[in-house]
Amino acid sequence: MATEDKNRATAAAILPLVGGAANVDSIAHCMTRLRLGLHDRSLVDDEALKAVPAVMGVVEDDTYQIVLGPGTVARVTPEFEQLVEEGRASSETPAPVHTAEELADKGAALKARQKAKNSTPFKLFLRRIANIFVPLIPALIGCGIIAGLNGLLVNLGWLTAVTPALAAMASGFMALIAVFVGYNTAKEFGGTPILGGAVAAIIVFPGVANIDAFGQTLAPGQGGVLGALGAAVLAVYVEKWCRRWVPEALDVLVTPTLTVLISGLVTIFGLMYVAGEVSSAIGTFADWLLSTGGAGAGFLLGGFFLPLVMLGLHQALIPIHTTLIEQQGFTVLLPILAMAGAGQVGAAAAVYLRLPRNESIRRTIRSAMPAGLLGVGEPLIYGVSLPLGRPFITACVGGAFGGGFVGLFNQLGDSVGSTAIGPSGWALFPLLDGNHGLGSTIAIYAGGLLVGYVAGFVATYFFGFSKSLLAEFDVSQEPAPSTVATTGPPAASGDNQAKEPAGV
Repeated sequence: MATEDKNRATAAAILPLVGGAANVDSIAHCMTRLRLGLHDRSLVDDEALKAVPAVMGVVEDDTYQIVLGPGTVARVTPEFEQLVEEGRASSETPAPVHTAEELADKGAALKARQKAKNSTPFKLFLRRIANIFVPLIPALIGCGIIAGLNGLLVNLGWLTAVTPALAAMASGFMALIAVFVGYNTAKEFGGTPILGGAVAAIIVFPGVANIDAFGQTLAPGQGGVLGALGAAVLAVYVEKWCRRWVPEALDVLVTPTLTVLISGLVTIFGLMYVAGEVSSAIGTFADWLLSTGGAGAGFLLGGFFLPLVMLGLHQALIPIHTTLIEQQGFTVLLPILAMAGAGQVGAAAAVYLRLPRNESIRRTIRSAMPAGLLGVGEPLIYGVSLPLGRPFITACVGGAFGGGFVGLFNQLGDSVGSTAIGPSGWALFPLLDGNHGLGSTIAIYAGGLLVGYVAGFVATYFFGFSKSLLAEFDVSQEPAPSTVATTGPPAASGDNQAKEPAGV
């Protein structure tokens, strides 16, 4: 079957199972998931969706999320959007009529359910921060891979006429990343995106080198993405103030002028300096943390990363990763955090051997293992380890040992970093960078994955099952734990509460 036909077939299989085109309110996707806003959640057939071959699992958050995996989701989403549009255009059945009271009650119930799950102010703020940076990930990945390729060619002395062009391709986006952050920030906080980008562009303008602030000469790029974020948020508030007080006849002239002027002055004579100090402190702290306590820090980061994901707190790391990439060319934290996925792979292998009679779970592991090796952890987490309980904990132990291994080498002076965020597992190899050559960096990261696999396997095989848990699940007719944590978050993004595990 042609790729286009396969993607359309997947979209066609999904659409009726989520209630048809009339039930779809919004469509979006991230790195691995198709995110749907639905009018009526009760029309979704979860079990049938899980049976669709391309679907790795589903997660319910503020949107209904169907896990399709990297690459696949970007191809299925346009087909799904087209089918929804066709369905709406051809539908002859009028939408059911509801009274205003019914709609109000339903909306209130949905709102209350979401608030009860995860809509704390802090988590909502972190979600907004993530919404600013997540759209930048494809460019970070593409430019990061080109940067790695260029570095390899430069070290080998090959294609000397081409490497300057590759360097321009790899560096152009990073040179202007503050502008994109400003644009997305204004959009996320309800302002005019282009005004946010215009104010953030001041940070990377070469002419700021002629300006003194706090007794120091400013440098282009000073403050980086944090300064751009702060400048754009300020621009949004200035713009909203202007919209309230400026007469409509003058709004088109006065509001954008005052927004750029006021926000720009504050950015130049305040935010650039302050954000620059904060950014420098983040880089210094990361270097200090891994150079002095690398093994211990790596152990804790690798072990607790997935619980942080489940609490939604991992989103706070996104601007930190981006700041480190902007400053140093790579983030030393991501390879350590990627070890959490290695622990899940090792734990899943142990579960496979410990439950020889449960073909349902073993089939889930066989289908999810390739995605797990490539860093897509949702199927293994929500289909295997988390519903079982103890194996999720022992998988985190595997991640801790893998993170400790990579952190140890950072402590010994061999920095291992990633030039982009997003990928994990084996998919991170093309993005690796460090301070002692690509060969050494790849070897250390591969060693960390191996340690994570082995430690996760050993911990789960010997300590992941109680007698009662084995008696409950190691039976031939026992259904597998759900591949969906109906209120649980995805591994790479999300902050909802997880399904209560069994057998802890």
